[in-house]
Amino acid sequence: MAGLTAAAWVARHGGRAVVVERAGTLGGSAALAGFVWTAPTLDVLRAVNPRGDSTLAAALVEGFPAGTEWIRSLGVECRPTVTVLRFGRGHQVDTNHYIGACAELLHAHGAEVLTGTQTRSLLLADGAVRGAECVLADGSTRRIEARWTLLATGGFQADPDLRAEHIHPRARAIELRSNPYSMGAGLRLGRSAGGTFGKDGAGFYGHLIPAGVALDNPAHFTDVTLYYSERCLLFNLGGERFVDETVGDHLTTLALLEQPEARGLLVADAAAYRSWMKGQYVEGIPAVNTFEICRRRGARAAVANDVDEFELIPEEWGYPGAKIRDAINALNLAARGGDALSPPREFDRRPLDEPPFYVIEAAPAITFTFGGLLIDRHARVRARDGDVVPGLLAAGADAGGLYHGAYAGGLAPALVFGLAAARTALAAEATR
Repeated sequence: MAGLTAAAWVARHGGRAVVVERAGTLGGSAALAGFVWTAPTLDVLRAVNPRGDSTLAAALVEGFPAGTEWIRSLGVECRPTVTVLRFGRGHQVDTNHYIGACAELLHAHGAEVLTGTQTRSLLLADGAVRGAECVLADGSTRRIEARWTLLATGGFQADPDLRAEHIHPRARAIELRSNPYSMGAGLRLGRSAGGTFGKDGAGFYGHLIPAGVALDNPAHFTDVTLYYSERCLLFNLGGERFVDETVGDHLTTLALLEQPEARGLLVADAAAYRSWMKGQYVEGIPAVNTFEICRRRGARAAVANDVDEFELIPEEWGYPGAKIRDAINALNLAARGGDALSPPREFDRRPLDEPPFYVIEAAPAITFTFGGLLIDRHARVRARDGDVVPGLLAAGADAGGLYHGAYAGGLAPALVFGLAAARTALAAEATR
């Protein structure tokens, strides 16, 4: 999203661009997404993402309207505004149409698009980045000289070692809910040129999936994602709640990674099953029966006719069923009486007391990383001395600093900072 956006904008506005894509096709993880959205105001974004860079947050919110207008300018529909994660606003977009439209524009303006190509190293001269050396699909090597180089490889979520180093040791083994090519190439290249990584402990965007079910087909990513967890209770291996589930599945995912063995028991009652496990998570997404799909794919899943049946959780699952039963009863009693809940359930305090109960063992899966090369609002990569690395830009999940343990859209930053990178490059050329 970021790289194609930047290249297409440059091409339309009279500049020259070469797109280097490691995969055999264009699009990356954007091809698997369908909504462009973010917070409607800076105040809202700061409230949900207080540890993120405020300058980048302001650039994201301010640049979002122009970003959606750019999408429309390519003949791609942005459908009517919908609410996302209670606080966000955005549009359903056919991202594959957008990817194709960018590719057509690049072709029409004579820009090169090299697929199946790996970037071996950046070209450096007098402390500035001046292009890259690439290995083409046929194995030959090519030097591409450029005044500006944009890193937009999609993050490092596909590299287990980098996940373990920068996220959590248990992140090494979590499932990948993303394209398989985002292996940290942008991060490695940027650091080799003097770029700075940040921020430590920022985390990642992901979702809960059924534990033990491999994400071996991107077509199944949505069907087995447990978006509805914010309407449920989640227990760790000790039989304890450890997070406010109602803040959102993406945040519950981060919290579960910190728990023993990074797995937990997700419990829904009949009301949650009817309205959420079988319903739409976001307007415009077809409803599916997530519970039945997960069970058919081999997830640890069960239906309990009443709370007492939690005592019968299979021993090999490893959970104290009687303790979970008592915890559910205690929570429901407190919720009915208006007493404090610990952890709280800020956005949904209703008791979960309508049988039957639907139980799935859940685990975290990663979609993209929050840590990356620190940038300024113009997408210029920051150097270790606080200045910028001349000639080097980063956008999308290769850029860090915007989000820290929180999230307000993935495609929007790629779009906004991809356009920022393009404007930076052309503005610099105009002053030469």
